[in-house]
Amino acid sequence: MGWRSFVAIGDSFTEGMDDLYPDGTVYRGWADLVAQRLAEDEPGFTYANLAVRGRLFDRIVDEQVPMALRVGPDLVSFAAGGNDALRRGFDGPALTKRLDDVVRTLRATGADVIVFRFADVTRRLPGRRLVLPRAQALNDAIGVSARRHGAKLVDLWADEEFYSPLLWSVDRLHLNELGHRRVAAHVLTALDVKPDPDWWVEPLAGPVQSWAARRAADARWARQHFAPWVRRRLTGRSSGDHVVAKRPTLTPLD
Repeated sequence: MGWRSFVAIGDSFTEGMDDLYPDGTVYRGWADLVAQRLAEDEPGFTYANLAVRGRLFDRIVDEQVPMALRVGPDLVSFAAGGNDALRRGFDGPALTKRLDDVVRTLRATGADVIVFRFADVTRRLPGRRLVLPRAQALNDAIGVSARRHGAKLVDLWADEEFYSPLLWSVDRLHLNELGHRRVAAHVLTALDVKPDPDWWVEPLAGPVQSWAARRAADARWARQHFAPWVRRRLTGRSSGDHVVAKRPTLTPLD
């Protein structure tokens, strides 16, 4: 089946952090890669990416889902909730109920809908004991909603390659270029579209670091990435403040 239009909904995962285009000005990410591949098979293909980094689940649903419903694409991806799982006020039951409503609403338009069981980021972050059960519950709810409403489920949690730090950015939270390529390969496979075989290639492991080097890297990460994140939480700010969607309307790809 070919798709003539694709709308991507979500947060930094879907915006494409931390996979920059060569000019260094805009994030690319798995959704752009998927759109580029789908456009090869469908003349006149159009694509919108509404995702904005730092967005919480309710704001994504309130702002981005209505925009997608208005334009009526053939294909929609929905990925949200990861930022909520990192917050103190996480309300799992309320989020999972609304998640099911979103998947049902998007599927009711006749569009194919892609949803994700997220890869495990808790291995590299503080607070794993708190966040891991939330991530597992969110992933379980996504799987239930996908089966109930006939959405296409991309199970990144089950792919152990995402355990490798070589697929992740230096901030330990976002995927790098290799990680986004692997996600794109998973998405296209779920759509029964052949991805670039290179996107499945496993990265070669680098040299083993000494204990001292690992501790120095941890300290550098805490200073450059974790401390600013904590400051934003304490001051009620978000990395997505003043950021707008990179492709807010359905337009052909260049």
